[in-house]
Amino acid sequence: MKQEVIRELGMADLVDRLEEEKKHLTRLRLNHVVSPMDNPHHISENKKTIARLKTELRKRQMEEEKNQNK
Repeated sequence: MKQEVIRELGMADLVDRLEEEKKHLTRLRLNHVVSPMDNPHHISENKKTIARLKTELRKRQMEEEKNQNK
């Protein structure tokens, strides 16, 4: 998932997508342990997507706090 797509998501969509990606990562890891994947790079791609989602979520929370303090 690209950063431009993540920026367009709403706050609720961002939280939902983050939960979905975490579940997907768990499934990928379990499947990889049971039978090795052809391309384990999918795991690292998923971890990066989760990090992007968390970064955007934190950025929005900080902006919200900044606006409340004014």
